[in-house]
Amino acid sequence: MAVFEDFDFGDFWSGSDYERKAYIGEALDDALVQSIERELGYKLPKSYIEFMSFQNGGIPKNSRHKVDVGTSWAEDHLAITGIYGIGRRPDYSLCGEVGSKFMMEEWGYPPIGVYFADTPSGGHDMLCLDFRNAGPDNEPPVVHVAQEDDFKITFVAPNFEKFIRGLRHKDSFPFEND
Repeated sequence: MAVFEDFDFGDFWSGSDYERKAYIGEALDDALVQSIERELGYKLPKSYIEFMSFQNGGIPKNSRHKVDVGTSWAEDHLAITGIYGIGRRPDYSLCGEVGSKFMMEEWGYPPIGVYFADTPSGGHDMLCLDFRNAGPDNEPPVVHVAQEDDFKITFVAPNFEKFIRGLRHKDSFPFEND
């Protein structure tokens, strides 16, 4: 059974011109996924691959996620700008110009996994698939990493699926920093 079999993709992505240019990569195939996994040094979670097979990266309409511990963004939530697709292009993809390796090598993010989503901070905090304690099912937790807070790591969701299903519209919470 597919992880996102009951998920409504029709209303998930923004559909903007910027999304198409900056985030959406080519259609996935096994060779591309394996090549990106080799380059990153991690086997991507099945849920992430499945999700990207519907649209390979983009800007979600629902861009907020509740957190139990405050982040550099707010006390009760975080915001994302986009989710990186599996590929080398466009720039906002896992191995793109400002992808996961770039964030570790150029910005000093800790090498704990795969950085897959950016935020409105312009690189000062990111979301990461944290492989430090990934279980046998290879579904690592999602964490928020704050560059300007000495790379503080905050738990967000137990896996990618729960992260995606936990995204809400910005009007869903009484946000402090809007």
